Amino acid sequence: MRINEQIRISPVRLIDEDGSQAGVVDIREAQALANERELDLVEIAPMAKPPVCRIMDFGKYRYEMSKRDRSSKKQSASQLKGVRLSPKISDHDFQFKAEAARKFLLQGHKVKITVLFRGRQITHKEFGVAVLEKFTEALDDVAKIEAAPKMEGHRNMVLILTKK
Repeated sequence: MRINEQIRISPVRLIDEDGSQAGVVDIREAQALANERELDLVEIAPMAKPPVCRIMDFGKYRYEMSKRDRSSKKQSASQLKGVRLSPKISDHDFQFKAEAARKFLLQGHKVKITVLFRGRQITHKEFGVAVLEKFTEALDDVAKIEAAPKMEGHRNMVLILTKK
């Protein structure tokens, strides 16, 4: 974007700070109006015939644009939250972890459920698969499976859920 003295094309279509059109004016006249109001002259449509310029506070405009960019990044960036389980998890612990995962999903995050096998538990992977199936059934109303259960490393079985 070109501002103030960087704009060299004359004449320009001028828009006031309140958004109303001031018409087609000479560039020097537009810059004089902007200086008189202690604001900046900003070229917003350089390819138009004649180019469109607006009188505005350019510093405030840049700040609001960066603020809008930051807020859009916050909304679009969903984090990957983790829940750890074991193949022999108690019912109360299971319900507690399921509610935590439900809360994460409702906030818009993805949830990575990891079943940790210890010692000889690794010989019975079907227990881990059963726990993961039970977990997905408990969250069936709010979650869908993004990545099917698979072994990650030697001792971890992983499942990823996303919001429906």
